[in-house]
Amino acid sequence: MNLSVVVPCFNESEVIDAFHGALLAALEPTGETFEICYVDDGSADPTRDRLRALAAGDPRVRYTSFSRNFGKESAMLAGLRMTRGEAVVLMDADLQHPPELLPRMLELRRHGYDQVVARRDRTGEGAVRTAFSRAYYRLVRGFMDVEIADGSGDFRLLSRRAVDAVLTLPESNRFSKGLFSWIGFDTVTFAYQNAERAAGQSKWGGRRLLNYGIDGLLSFNSRPLRLAIHGGLWLFLSALVYALWIIANVLLNGVDTPGYATLITAVVALSGIQLATLGVIGEYVGRIYHEAKRRPHYVVRETETDRPATGPDRARETRTAGAGAPGRQA
Repeated sequence: MNLSVVVPCFNESEVIDAFHGALLAALEPTGETFEICYVDDGSADPTRDRLRALAAGDPRVRYTSFSRNFGKESAMLAGLRMTRGEAVVLMDADLQHPPELLPRMLELRRHGYDQVVARRDRTGEGAVRTAFSRAYYRLVRGFMDVEIADGSGDFRLLSRRAVDAVLTLPESNRFSKGLFSWIGFDTVTFAYQNAERAAGQSKWGGRRLLNYGIDGLLSFNSRPLRLAIHGGLWLFLSALVYALWIIANVLLNGVDTPGYATLITAVVALSGIQLATLGVIGEYVGRIYHEAKRRPHYVVRETETDRPATGPDRARETRTAGAGAPGRQA
């Protein structure tokens, strides 16, 4: 098996057939042997039925369906665990990751790169979202311990050794963009024009994007905690300087009645800083708590090996996996 394509899906029944046709049209002329690994992330629409039908009609198609929505990070992890190819491509099912770019990615892979990253431009994106996105990437470049380029996402090709390296990382709070950068290896990037969704609506609203951005910031650095220490030290030094100034003023001018507004401002400011610092600490403690529980990343409802049968031997459709998924097959 030369190539595995991992496709997380969540409520993509409107577009999955068009995507599958475009994917086959892009891959079959390359002459590569390939498999397509779909992961249904607990869709509420007929996505699972469509994946079951695709797998029944094509032995190159495999699928895993979750018992509920566990999130895209878990879906990508399940897909990587399913793969058997020497190269693995991650892409979305909404056709915003153009399948026609796959031959180019395969060609760059032949040059020895372990990661081939397709980086989208921001054509057609709203001005506000573009501004916030660029500001976020500038922020993460200054704070995070890994390098993440603006526009680089999950659409990428990974070599087998890169996939194996990602699968050795056990954390529950996964931020794949950071993980892909953290493992290293030889990487090449090329840009492509941003494409609109072929059907349906985006699942990434403003609130979800904000939470995802916070996850990224906290997953790969402890600098917010360091900033809390620095902020405390600067406040202590400022208070010491202010105390010395008060003492000097008393010695030179006598006792002066302190201002009520100044006192309230100082109390409110210090209380706000303390609450913010506790919030940062609490976020890290919460992540430690979540990791310590060691729950599986997801629960599998059904795979292509569990297709419902007729009669008394009907396959069981509900099962769980220890770390979450059907493992890689040799």
